[in-house]
Amino acid sequence: MYAVIRVRGRTGIRKEIEDTLKMMNLTRINHCVLIPDTPSYRGMLQKVKDYVTWGEINEEVLSKLIRIRGRLMGDKKITDEYIHETMGYENIESLAKAIAEGKILYRDIPNVKPVFRLHPPLKGWEKTKRHYTEGGALGYRGSAVNELILKMLGPGGADK
Repeated sequence: MYAVIRVRGRTGIRKEIEDTLKMMNLTRINHCVLIPDTPSYRGMLQKVKDYVTWGEINEEVLSKLIRIRGRLMGDKKITDEYIHETMGYENIESLAKAIAEGKILYRDIPNVKPVFRLHPPLKGWEKTKRHYTEGGALGYRGSAVNELILKMLGPGGADK
């Protein structure tokens, strides 16, 4: 399971890249989505690699992300009770484990908003026009995306 975060805005973007970002529900900066590791999604990531960063998300960070930033329609928080009633999992942590293992998709939760709206990272973005391997913020970053998400969860996000 990949976590994909949009880094750059809309100015000067080619139409086909903008369409691909819309298909991935990445319409604004600092939005994050969870996508499965499939060949079609990997192709989409290669197309938009100059506008997003992504990597494999682990269970702990995923459960924090769902607990802090996960929302239902009507801007309601996702709770353990809601997960137990609708999905049959005991709590958010067990749901996060199933999502990380690829058993279910995050968007399969009823009435869930597919996008996580995050804060800008603490201490700001690295260079937003360079690839991660060159000291920038773009492209594939592997498991380092977990640290970035913790920085973007907002005040106290790393503590919760």
